[in-house]
Amino acid sequence: MRLLMNKVFLVLATTAAMIGLFFLAWILFTLCIKGVAGINLHVFTNDLVNGGLRNVIVGQLMLSGIATLFGIPLGMLAGVYLQEYGGNSKLTEFIRDLSDVMMSAPSIVVGTFVYAVVVIPTGHTSGWAGVLALFILMVPIIVRTTDDMLKLVPIELREAGMAIGASKYHVTMNIVIRYARAGILTGILLAFARVVGETAPLLYSSGSSQFWSTDLTSTFPSLTVSIYNLATMPDEEMVQLGWTGAFLLTAMVLFINIIGRYASNKTRR
Repeated sequence: MRLLMNKVFLVLATTAAMIGLFFLAWILFTLCIKGVAGINLHVFTNDLVNGGLRNVIVGQLMLSGIATLFGIPLGMLAGVYLQEYGGNSKLTEFIRDLSDVMMSAPSIVVGTFVYAVVVIPTGHTSGWAGVLALFILMVPIIVRTTDDMLKLVPIELREAGMAIGASKYHVTMNIVIRYARAGILTGILLAFARVVGETAPLLYSSGSSQFWSTDLTSTFPSLTVSIYNLATMPDEEMVQLGWTGAFLLTAMVLFINIIGRYASNKTRR
């Protein structure tokens, strides 16, 4: 009976996996067929106003990159505090619960929040508002990843560091974080991969511009919002440009994930 149940669940699990892979392959195949057809040098050398994607690609990377620069130190410091200094206090549990809630919060809710606290008071969308929205989405992921990875570090390593007279700070920085850096790095890259593909929060915060801009105080170009706008255009050329942008965004996220896997495996070795 147990062998029969094992075979039944194995078949069901395999079938579910194959169905999921089928739809994933279908989506990627369609995206590649429609997206690759529009790739040419013009796409990378011209801005959206001239039928290219240069300004929105650079804008998306700037928004995500700046949010990452602010999110990494804050998220890691919070994760280190939770695991190494916070203990089992009520504040620690509250921060963990808050982090879990923020991780599961829909991104459009974050966009609405930033719209209410930044866009409405200033009277217009801006790059800094987009950075804030992505920052809010990224920090909980880094906090949780850092907390979980540090939890996996054996207590014996901490005790060994303390036994040779090292301070809590040096044990944390030179032993604990170094031991867990592969997992932390993977979490950071996954957090970046998530925010670089976000559309909903940028719709309400940064908007999108057809022109080249590096001024974060004004409406800022972004690839994801531009893809959304291009997909609704009646012009076939604009729709094709949207497919091309979607393919480039998917390739970018895939590349980041591959780099994360490679860096993680190399660090472990």
